[in-house]
Amino acid sequence: MTILSSVREVLGRRLATYLSKPIKENFHMSTCDPECLAATIRKGDILLVEGVSRFSTAIKYITQSTWSHATLCISNEKGQELLEADVLEGVRCVPLSTYASWHTRICRPVGLSDEEIAAMLTFATDQIGHQYDLKHTFDLARFLIQAPPVPIKMRRSLLALGSGDPTKAICSSLIARVFHSVNYPILPELEINDKSNPAQINYNKEYYHIRHHSLFAPRDFDISPYFQIIKPTLEHGFDPHQFNWRHDVEDSLIK
Repeated sequence: MTILSSVREVLGRRLATYLSKPIKENFHMSTCDPECLAATIRKGDILLVEGVSRFSTAIKYITQSTWSHATLCISNEKGQELLEADVLEGVRCVPLSTYASWHTRICRPVGLSDEEIAAMLTFATDQIGHQYDLKHTFDLARFLIQAPPVPIKMRRSLLALGSGDPTKAICSSLIARVFHSVNYPILPELEINDKSNPAQINYNKEYYHIRHHSLFAPRDFDISPYFQIIKPTLEHGFDPHQFNWRHDVEDSLIK
């Protein structure tokens, strides 16, 4: 490792430490009971997370999405585990309870056999120990100094500025690689129906630009037509007639 790369590594880790801290005015807002979430999630499911850190703020700005982090459920036994790429710790496993009280969304692949899911999770766990792409951290940090008015068609390309080293990852590119390893699609192929429409042509150029796994963002799993959106509360028999309306609380807030 050269002196320059060593300095970059040290600065990158210090910057990552700063970016990983939560913004004071933000808070976690869970829309699902933790026990209900644990009873619903399965192996192979993606759990999207709305983060509240400085780092998350930059990602949400670039992708214009609620979701700033993607994790993969690799165990549905007692004490479920999630695989993620953490900005400080790299690719690691964390318990589901880490995000049980956060705003989350389950995205479930459809049609994969048990063997394919097993192969996918083996590929995923083989990535444990790889480091987060700190060059990506430098690229995102500038949006916290001043959020530039980046045109929509250029925002996605901002996620492509990492080192490209396969042993380094960001959360969504890691998950995308896992699904590509078993030839599972994330976004569909598109055709230009109206070649005279500049807006559609630009959209398709941008869309094809993100086919590589390194350019996927957490929101892509949410909008993908190949993943079911699973809402734990509905999965476990929500009855609107049994909903507990707290009118006393509402009245006090209005006053």
